[in-house]
Amino acid sequence: MSGSSFLRFLLRRVFLTLPLLLGVVFVTFMLVRIGGHDPVALLAGPTATGPQIEAITRELGLDQPLWKQFALYLAHLLQGDIGQSWVSGRPVLQEIGDRLPITAELLFWGIGFGALIGIPVGLRAAKDHGSLFDHVSRVVSLLGFSIPTYWLGLAALLIFFYLLGWAPPGMGRISLMAIPPPRITGSYLIDGLLTLNWEAARSAFAQLVLPVVCIAIVAAAPIIKQTRAIALEVWSSDYVRYAQASGLNSGMLRKLVLRNSLVPVTTFIGTEVTGLIGTTSLIEYVFAWGGVGQYGLNAIIQGDFSVVQGYVLTLALFSVIVFLIVDIAVMWLEPRAAMR
Repeated sequence: MSGSSFLRFLLRRVFLTLPLLLGVVFVTFMLVRIGGHDPVALLAGPTATGPQIEAITRELGLDQPLWKQFALYLAHLLQGDIGQSWVSGRPVLQEIGDRLPITAELLFWGIGFGALIGIPVGLRAAKDHGSLFDHVSRVVSLLGFSIPTYWLGLAALLIFFYLLGWAPPGMGRISLMAIPPPRITGSYLIDGLLTLNWEAARSAFAQLVLPVVCIAIVAAAPIIKQTRAIALEVWSSDYVRYAQASGLNSGMLRKLVLRNSLVPVTTFIGTEVTGLIGTTSLIEYVFAWGGVGQYGLNAIIQGDFSVVQGYVLTLALFSVIVFLIVDIAVMWLEPRAAMR
């Protein structure tokens, strides 16, 4: 594909996301205001007087009509200002930016290992359809679907930390006894390796294992199921049957099935990544991870409207970026997709 065609493809995808983002901004703006929390009472405290409450209301702009509040919020948003936390008083953009690498690290390893497990297992289950391996993989996939995320995290801590003593406590990204490395990427594991701080890297790796395994389990279950369904359809297609009749060996047939399954599997994994944000938030909360997910959940509980708006907007932008990456990957795997 030429550079001009790729640029048109990219611009078309970006242009189609603008109305979606505007809708997300508006819906989020309205939902946090009808959620039942009173931020003025939260900030003023139980001993605040009437004039103090009125002053805080004016300072936050909550005395203005809703349309004007939304217009002001949108104007600030276009300038890169998504407000300040009503609880901590810090800029929301700064706090989210500090936490993004923390959540990205968890997502990357969890979904990466989930895909590395789910895709081969799904392909093998489709190839040996009806075998013992196929039945076991389907049962394991069903269990992964059925287990609540928070229960999985708590059970992992109970078994591997409390009962067996194999894992550290779920109290953050690094042991309290280790000195955190200088911030380079935001990942204690990578930063510890880059700065040759082996104690910090070892501690960060130990803290990372259990939450990553939990996310990998939740991610692998639907990937196994979907990959198996896609590969089964490919195995029963006319061109694969023709290849079998032509005498191609099993290795060539597996490569053919994999090549023709990659596009739908890649698309599904992209949708799975966006759906796993909620799962990651719960895992962060259980393991006190301190990422964007835990930050957003705390803001929802506390009624911190500015943070909730920034959190939801960040998730929307993340979803748009993921789908854009998936579109580019699909275009690379199947150039004809760019013509649609």
